[in-house]
Amino acid sequence: MTAKSSNRALIVFIASLALLTQAGIAATISNHTLTPTRKPRMVKETPRARRHMRHLARHRRVRSRTVVALKKHHYYEHFYASSYASDITEGDKTVGEDPVVRQAAIDALGNMNGTVVAIQPTSGRILAMVNQKLALSSGAQPCSTIKLSVALAALSEGIITKETEVRLGGRSHMNLTLALAHSNNAYFEALGRQLGFEKVANYAHMFGLGELAGYHIAGEQPGVYPEEEISSKLGGVGRMCSFGEGISMTPLQLGALVTAISNGGTMYYLQHPSTAAAITNFQPMVKRHLNIAGLIPEISDGMAGAVEFGTARRLLLNFNEEEVLGKTGTCSRAGTRFGWFASYANTNFGRVVVVVFLEGGRPTFGPKAAEIAGRMYHNLYSHDFFLAKPIVPDHEVPAAARETSTSD
Repeated sequence: MTAKSSNRALIVFIASLALLTQAGIAATISNHTLTPTRKPRMVKETPRARRHMRHLARHRRVRSRTVVALKKHHYYEHFYASSYASDITEGDKTVGEDPVVRQAAIDALGNMNGTVVAIQPTSGRILAMVNQKLALSSGAQPCSTIKLSVALAALSEGIITKETEVRLGGRSHMNLTLALAHSNNAYFEALGRQLGFEKVANYAHMFGLGELAGYHIAGEQPGVYPEEEISSKLGGVGRMCSFGEGISMTPLQLGALVTAISNGGTMYYLQHPSTAAAITNFQPMVKRHLNIAGLIPEISDGMAGAVEFGTARRLLLNFNEEEVLGKTGTCSRAGTRFGWFASYANTNFGRVVVVVFLEGGRPTFGPKAAEIAGRMYHNLYSHDFFLAKPIVPDHEVPAAARETSTSD
């Protein structure tokens, strides 16, 4: 209210008072404060109410301390490696590779810092190996791709079938198909503890970890598999079976294992022809036969589920013309993040195994590797790679290769 309006209200009040006085009406204004006729009623707190209030106060203090502690000790992982590179093909030896497969891999990988290895599962021939410096390096933690080895070990020991429900805590249960599709860590930690380190390690070595996967491939390294269980502080055998903690695996080792899963149990020495003559005279070399033919259907649903509705579903953004089965992996160490995806395309005219391995920072993870694999399969499909191949007369197939060589 402005000063002018306030003055106007005062003048009106005085005039009204004067009129009332002239009319003989007395107006008395009392300046005494109003006092209650009765004293206010005292509210007494019951013992139960006091206990409840003390409980609320304690809860509030504990919650406050917890929030402060969480804010103080919250861990935010920092990555120092780059997810991108511009010279991934530098130094690659490409004379003996399939040019269509190699170009499909290069285009799919783009500028991501990683490697793509494509393998013919009926012979072990490496069709393309992009970024050979990384593919032939000492390897990296396998992350959740180690779950393939653990699943086969548990199936071999008769601990589970694909329908066996494993208790994960409380009322939660899960079977192998869903555990592979969603890469459930608790499930595989439980399997690892039940198997024990000795059996887990025995099967891992049988499946090619800790040894060279290739035959006379210059520069290849064997990776590392621990001779004893890692410390319980690091998670022990359970952590080894869920994240591959303490293990270093190479893309070639993972490719060799998935090749055996793809072809029914034959583990070939991987060969990387380096000349045209080496291609002409190429002969498959069997490393060992794995007794897993009856177990492959048990894990196939889980590998297919990973692509259809699980951790690898980003593959379908680029390719859904043929069925793909695979397994992702994501983890990090010392500021570097790893993204894995190992898979094979299951077509009417043969199969091809593709392993994608990425290194870098936050943009690097397993689903991204699956997306890259999807682009590669799309590129191969666009170049009619999955069409029927001419059948080679039996007398033209080298004798050493007749046992295992099929149309691919």
